[in-house]
Amino acid sequence: MAKSKSAKKVLDSYTVKGTHKVVKVGDCVLMRGQDSEKPPYVAKIEKIEADSRNNVKVRVRWYYRPEESMGGRRQFHGSKELFLSDHYDIQSADTIEGKCTVHTFKNYTKLESVGTDDYFCRFEYKAATGGFTPDRVAVYCKCELPYNPDDLMVQCEFCKDWFHPICMNFTQEQVKKMEQFVCPDCSSQAGDKKLRQSSPNPPPDRPAKPEPKRRKR
Repeated sequence: MAKSKSAKKVLDSYTVKGTHKVVKVGDCVLMRGQDSEKPPYVAKIEKIEADSRNNVKVRVRWYYRPEESMGGRRQFHGSKELFLSDHYDIQSADTIEGKCTVHTFKNYTKLESVGTDDYFCRFEYKAATGGFTPDRVAVYCKCELPYNPDDLMVQCEFCKDWFHPICMNFTQEQVKKMEQFVCPDCSSQAGDKKLRQSSPNPPPDRPAKPEPKRRKR
């Protein structure tokens, strides 16, 4: 008679090997890859199981970095940006290095400071096809690129659109010294009227205009 497979025990949590860090289902974790020169992988824990020998495995859903996607990294991708993929896997829990936090895009832009283990996600990614959800995003400035939270942007006092200083032929230092900013279009419409200039603030998670320009991701 064939031996039956030993039953696996579902665990609520796992203590990272060699540490006191505890991870649970639903946590985002950093996982060690084979190449120690590359940054750790990021995954979301879906399930934790142990076999009769107490070997612990985790079912994970991978996050992809932009450079790991079919389209590669693009200008508007933030340095801490990740895509939540439809790629699931089973891995040894021993490869877990610790927890990290993957914020929503909105919450990430509100952080006062970004830690080493802070990331953000605004797209879901289909690993097999290279497709994204959503496939259309708001764009800003005359360059018509989505917002990259690593880049300084300034809002026009009049039209309320957001602009990159370099696209407006300003340096970041010049913009930071302004009390109010007025884009060239609004400035020309105002004629010789004296205009003050605005301090830069990060753009909101959505454009100020009710019907922003949109284009495919």
